[in-house]
Amino acid sequence: MPNPDTITVQQLSRLIGMPEAPIIIDVRTDEDFDRDPRRLPASLRGDHRTVASWAQAHAGRSSVVVCQRGMKLSQGVAAWIRLNGGRAEVLEGGFEAWASAKDAPLVLPDHLPPRNAEGRTVWVTRARPKIDRIACPWLIRRFIDPGAAFLFVAPSDVSAVAERFGATPFDIEGVFWSHRGPLCTFEVMIEEFGLRSEALLRLGLIVRGADTASLDLAPEAAGLLAASLGLSRMFRDDLAQLDAAMPLYDAFFRWARDATAETHNWPNPGARA
Repeated sequence: MPNPDTITVQQLSRLIGMPEAPIIIDVRTDEDFDRDPRRLPASLRGDHRTVASWAQAHAGRSSVVVCQRGMKLSQGVAAWIRLNGGRAEVLEGGFEAWASAKDAPLVLPDHLPPRNAEGRTVWVTRARPKIDRIACPWLIRRFIDPGAAFLFVAPSDVSAVAERFGATPFDIEGVFWSHRGPLCTFEVMIEEFGLRSEALLRLGLIVRGADTASLDLAPEAAGLLAASLGLSRMFRDDLAQLDAAMPLYDAFFRWARDATAETHNWPNPGARA
């Protein structure tokens, strides 16, 4: 009989990138992690030896615990989290099962920014975002760091703020996270983080089309451009605009993953006159 407190690779993969995705806690030993430092999308590192001191932080939240094979470490950590009022499941088969599964993405560690004292990555870009500077934060929060902090500042101050505040600059000229050849910054992040999937690549083409006025790249690019420009005029606060735009990108991602073949016709051709 299956353990009711486990989740399969297939079940978890369907939640990755969704706003309701659980927190993924990687409790592999340092030795196992050093052998393969790739990470499940949006996962956090947790030390099983000190779980009694941090389990309370997950009270009232849903989480999935991942160790190397889905056995004693993840079972024990998940039990501690449940003891402290959290909802915790164990990934069946652990990291090894995820890594061997087809179409189960793993984030490459090469260019992951360091986390600050609060455990968050910090990013900085130009104020008054439109498309790429909204799409990138969506990708980061859904696939890299759910708690990522974004600083929107005057264009002339991005580099100085990045240096003074330990932030990673993006979508400005002369930095690593920027347009590269035909690719927009969003697409560069997909490539560098190892997040290539059919859905994200399709979404990337839409973002590039809207961001570079190349609307012929994808029929949906014009719609994203219109919605983005509308949002930029609805909000004076860049962070409020980002919060409002997150569901827009959630919807585009869900369409790109699950609904590209679906059409909607009106009037219904099967209806009687």
